[in-house]
Amino acid sequence: MIVTYEQTDGTVETVSTCDLSAIESADIEDAMGGTAWREVEDRLRAQDPTAMRAVLWAVRKRAQADLSFGTFDVPGWRRRLKARIEREEIDDVLQNILAEALAASEDSAIDSMLPHLRKMAHDRADVDAALQAVGKDHLVKAPADSEA
Repeated sequence: MIVTYEQTDGTVETVSTCDLSAIESADIEDAMGGTAWREVEDRLRAQDPTAMRAVLWAVRKRAQADLSFGTFDVPGWRRRLKARIEREEIDDVLQNILAEALAASEDSAIDSMLPHLRKMAHDRADVDAALQAVGKDHLVKAPADSEA
C-alpha cells in the first residue's frame, strides 16, 4: 500500500508499506492496539485514518525517534491523506479474480472489479499493465476512460 500525505505547501509525502521494516510494522500494530498486520492492510484499503496515520508516524519516527503516536496528528486528513494499492497488490487481485473467472469461462468478475482497482491504484496505468500481463488486453480502457 502507498500512503500519501499532501503538505500545506502542496508537496506530497509518499510512503510505501513495502519499505517498512519488521520492527516498524510491529510498532504500527502495537500503536493500533495490537491489531494484526492483515487488519492494518484492510483498514488502509478502507481509508481508515488511524491506519494511515500509523504508517506515516512509523516512517517519520526514523528521523524523530521520540515521536509519540498518541500526539502525532495529521491535520486535514480527509482531504490530504490517502491510501492506494501498488502494482503488486493489483497483480494479486487480478490473479485471484482471473482464477475464478477462468473456472467460470467469463470476464464479468474481472470487469466488475476494474472500477474499484482503478480508483484505488496509486498509478492507474498499473491496472492496464496487470491486465495485459494476464492476457486480458481487451479489458484495457482507452486513456480517457482510465482518468475517470
